[in-house]
Amino acid sequence: MKQFAVIGCGRFGSTIAKTLCSLGHEVLAIDADEEKVQDISEYVTHAVQADVTDENVLVELGIRNFDVVIVSISSNYEASIMATLIAKELGVKKVIAKAHDTIHGKVLSKIGADRIIYPERDMGVRVAHNLVSSNILDFIELSSDYSILEITALDQWADKTLKELALPTKYGINVMAIKRGKRINVSPYADDVIDKGDILVVIGSTKDIEKIEKSAGE
Repeated sequence: MKQFAVIGCGRFGSTIAKTLCSLGHEVLAIDADEEKVQDISEYVTHAVQADVTDENVLVELGIRNFDVVIVSISSNYEASIMATLIAKELGVKKVIAKAHDTIHGKVLSKIGADRIIYPERDMGVRVAHNLVSSNILDFIELSSDYSILEITALDQWADKTLKELALPTKYGINVMAIKRGKRINVSPYADDVIDKGDILVVIGSTKDIEKIEKSAGE
């Protein structure tokens, strides 16, 4: 069981806090708004109203003892930056910060945030990829160069083995898993046959992923 502190209990932060707690982890939720604290209190281990720009307050809350601190404030730049900076200066090993835009993200990165999340941008990218074709179920950008795609098998793939499809050669992608109903085949073999309706989880360079998306959209 890990210990998480979520600073900022808006829609994004509260969803993270509730999910982490439901997965069996200890979660401290912090927000300056008493109403938000009350709303989330029954879903997390502890919920506290506090000024996260005050270093003494975060010291008293024992922030340095948490495995991960998620700063999910994006509308108030000053509070977001101060909370991130204080958490890192207090020795928190992993600080994940939500950014409103690229400039905000660059500042958070400069002051030590270990990971920057752009919820609005990332969701926009995922929705756009999903709109390309009904076959595209999900898209996750791992970096500027590599992505993961969840795609329903194209009609022309049905009843063929992975070896016959030669996806690494044709598209430059590798199949990580095949989902068939509730069954998931992780690290499938070359002789595994693709059935109609199978969902493939593939990884590849962003350029190669775009090739397969174009095929799905045709």
